[in-house]
Amino acid sequence: MFKPLSFALVAATILVAAINNPSDTLARTCASKCGSHPIQFTPGQYIRVEVINSTPNPIKIQKPSGTDAISLSPGQKLNLEQIEGTEPNTSLIFWSEKGLSLQAIVSKPNFGTLRLELRPTWRSPGDRSLYIMDDGRINVL
Repeated sequence: MFKPLSFALVAATILVAAINNPSDTLARTCASKCGSHPIQFTPGQYIRVEVINSTPNPIKIQKPSGTDAISLSPGQKLNLEQIEGTEPNTSLIFWSEKGLSLQAIVSKPNFGTLRLELRPTWRSPGDRSLYIMDDGRINVL
């Protein structure tokens, strides 16, 4: 008699706990809590970088390893072809011609493209460079 009563009591307790605290009792995967994976490319892969100026002001973009600064008008899109992922830690620097802070939003719209969208922000000092490490990882600094 005590076994069925004990079983019923334990089952009722678990059921009440599950109803009152659903977030504590439901199993979830890491993907449901951890967010998206960081953007990464295969080392040695050629990467097409697409830069979009989503600010109301002109901005400048420069690859420090030898190019002059390129000016982007508001709303303009620029494609930089064949940045090799094995170059020792390739980077792009960017700044507002008016000295305003920028926010860099990176995405990977397809296998070989890295999209860098530059938006205005109130955060100071804001983002200033895109860093493509030789192991394929992407950092915004």
